[in-house]
Amino acid sequence: MDTSIITALAALTGTFVGGMTNVVANLLSQRMQVRAQWLTHEKNRRQILYRDFIEEAAKCYVDALQHDEADIPSLVGLYAKLSRMRVLSSEPVVNSADHIARKILDIYLEPDKSFVELRDMAKSGTIDLLREFSAACRQEFEQMDVRRF
Repeated sequence: MDTSIITALAALTGTFVGGMTNVVANLLSQRMQVRAQWLTHEKNRRQILYRDFIEEAAKCYVDALQHDEADIPSLVGLYAKLSRMRVLSSEPVVNSADHIARKILDIYLEPDKSFVELRDMAKSGTIDLLREFSAACRQEFEQMDVRRF
């Protein structure tokens, strides 16, 4: 074979390999960027859902502590958010949210709490119904951050 043909083939092969390396690197980089954007969007979506659930649960919880009759529209909103979590969230978050909703329903059946009883609950820490849920959400977000990198 002629050395000029071998030199030309080597140059073409080098150019092809270099070009393909560039294409593959760009595809991988773009894929990583899209994944990071998706995870950021998903995290923001869950943060909004969890914030709304916490606000709704807190309102229902206070209402349950002070009244015998349930605030049905608020409970419906709470269960709607819980159902959205069943689609989007991890099992620990869903289980914790479900526990909160069930506890609120049970509290409606208990006698109303006086201000003194509420103060005692606050001092002892038993009034914090959402602590476990917050911890489960935090753990889920930390796992999402690990998956990003």
